[in-house]
Amino acid sequence: MSHYSADYLRRLLRAMERFEIDFTAWMQTQVESDHMTARGLLPTVWRRDGHDDTEVHRLELNLAESAGLAARAVAVTGAYIAIAGIGPVDPVANWALMSEPKAPVTPRDIRMSVANIRGRLGAMIEEAEASSGSGLPGFAPAQLHAVVWSAAAAHWTAHQYRVAVREAAEALTLHWKDRLGRSDVDDTVFWQQTLSAGAAEPGKPKLVWPGDAADKTTKSMRGGLEPLAKSLNGLATGLNLTVRNVTTHTRTELTEQEAMERLSAYSYLARMLDQCVIAPGVNDTPT
Repeated sequence: MSHYSADYLRRLLRAMERFEIDFTAWMQTQVESDHMTARGLLPTVWRRDGHDDTEVHRLELNLAESAGLAARAVAVTGAYIAIAGIGPVDPVANWALMSEPKAPVTPRDIRMSVANIRGRLGAMIEEAEASSGSGLPGFAPAQLHAVVWSAAAAHWTAHQYRVAVREAAEALTLHWKDRLGRSDVDDTVFWQQTLSAGAAEPGKPKLVWPGDAADKTTKSMRGGLEPLAKSLNGLATGLNLTVRNVTTHTRTELTEQEAMERLSAYSYLARMLDQCVIAPGVNDTPT
């Protein structure tokens, strides 16, 4: 399922098409090489003799501008290229590195990446159009809780779903540890203590669900419904054990659907925690 509207994806596709046109025009002023010829030490392009400096500079600026317009295309499609010793590289944003010594990318890398991105965007546009016509709601990850999505976004767009979930889980715990000053305790114990019943101890502030204690959302209902505050404890510690620990200590990759479900659970927890009140310890200064 595409997480972006068809209109947005079409704008990215047009930006990529402009980048391709400007890249082709600029390359006509360059001598093209590759890593075998450059021996890993030289640039993979350099200026061709006989071209006016002003014209070449104009073409370079056009290409730089179109690369900026297409900057989100690689992140949205996940079409990074892996370079030994460097890692994932955005070929669109880093086209100018071809002119540098020990150039990590070649003109062929750029052309292949552009074609790959155009293909991925085309497939995503078809998915977005099919989704909008199906009457089914679309999943918009950017609308998840800010703490959760900001930690997951870079990995999600690169299709590293397990890592995206792990980083989101870590981020939410670190966010609340920092707010409560609880860097002295492991993650699962932190949630157990922070959301447990009873008064807060000195140096161990708690998160307390607000409202009337007689409200049915904060007390047991005929002994059958757990108080919401206690349920939050179970939700937070359960997610830490079943999601955070699993994504941290195993290398089993998640599918997009599995990752969406886990991020959504963390987003819901994050919004519930935002509604809680910080209860300081007996001798602590109220927050």
